[in-house]
Amino acid sequence: MIENRPDFDKITSFDEFNKHYWYREELSKICKSLGLEYKGTKQELNYIIEQYFKGNLIKKSSIKNEKKQVENITLDMPLLECGFSFNAKFREYFSILTDVSPFKFTADMATTWRKVKREKDGKFTIKDLLKVYYGESDYAKYDHSVCQWNQFLKDFSADENSRNYSNKLKVASILWKEVRNSEKEKIYSKNLLTEYEHKIREYHK
Repeated sequence: MIENRPDFDKITSFDEFNKHYWYREELSKICKSLGLEYKGTKQELNYIIEQYFKGNLIKKSSIKNEKKQVENITLDMPLLECGFSFNAKFREYFSILTDVSPFKFTADMATTWRKVKREKDGKFTIKDLLKVYYGESDYAKYDHSVCQWNQFLKDFSADENSRNYSNKLKVASILWKEVRNSEKEKIYSKNLLTEYEHKIREYHK
């Protein structure tokens, strides 16, 4: 529960940090307060914080790409040509377009931007990104379930109790299926091994 979560400066390890749920904006603020790179996806910011606890400081990039700063952004501008990034300037611009304040970029928009850069799609415009925001475009979708499953499996494997099972992946998938189809938070906890012990036993028969 977020209510019971300690302040970041009271947390002494990444394992402890990982037990709690953090919003992307919170991760960004934490990284910024530590003088670390604070832009990126939730996974990237999590990684930066993980490295911070290991003593590896991933500093804010001092090498600035001189992006073309376009004062008068228009809907037809390709993302790759207008210096687009998830910064205050473009948040403000999208806030005006959508009449939503404060404006927050969605996971689908972040996934789309990564695809545009990866594929060097010079035709993808601000207007196309707006369609993604409104759910009118399937250009790229953020797969929440894959991300959650990967974290679930990682946390299960890190639990010393998982060593009791010869086929960790199978046991993790049994537990994940139960959690995924329930209203529980989609995270691993030791209690699941007790709660679904009967399901695991069925498999080991």
